[in-house]
Amino acid sequence: MAGISHYVLARPSFDKPVKLLIVVSPYYKEIADDLVAGATAEIEAAGGNWELVEVPGALEIPTAIGIADRQANFDGYVALGCVIRGETTHYETVCNDSSRAIQLLGLQGLCIGNGILTVENEAQAIVRAAPDQQNKGGGAAAAALHLIALSRKWGAQTKGIGFRPQGEEIRIAEKSSGSTTA
Repeated sequence: MAGISHYVLARPSFDKPVKLLIVVSPYYKEIADDLVAGATAEIEAAGGNWELVEVPGALEIPTAIGIADRQANFDGYVALGCVIRGETTHYETVCNDSSRAIQLLGLQGLCIGNGILTVENEAQAIVRAAPDQQNKGGGAAAAALHLIALSRKWGAQTKGIGFRPQGEEIRIAEKSSGSTTA
């Protein structure tokens, strides 16, 4: 596959600031630090702000994102960590379950960039995490930023689309005429 290039979308721009939560598992500390460096640089380049929280492992990342979504106020999330294949099937469990949980949160409307590396060995992880190489942390942040931009674009379209519930026209007419009824 040498010579095949990857297309990268242009960085989105925002009318009002964005705030992201980076949730990282520092199980492999040096790799996690590189992922975070790439993610924070991408968020800052887009004019965004970020907070960082650490959790014990990849399986706890989606749970932390779910808690933050219910109890805090973030526009999006960046999931960062690394799972390196070992001698048991635990690798498949961690990879599949963390990825599936993040995907389910995304399908519920959360804007999440998934930067949890799933690799065969440490050498692969180092290349993928390094900001001056594959920069998967920056890529995960970029994905979250693009989803936030889409959410804001489509979230603003609330009038004139689809059908209104019965009686809605009366309430809208009363609001526009200034009359109020109890």
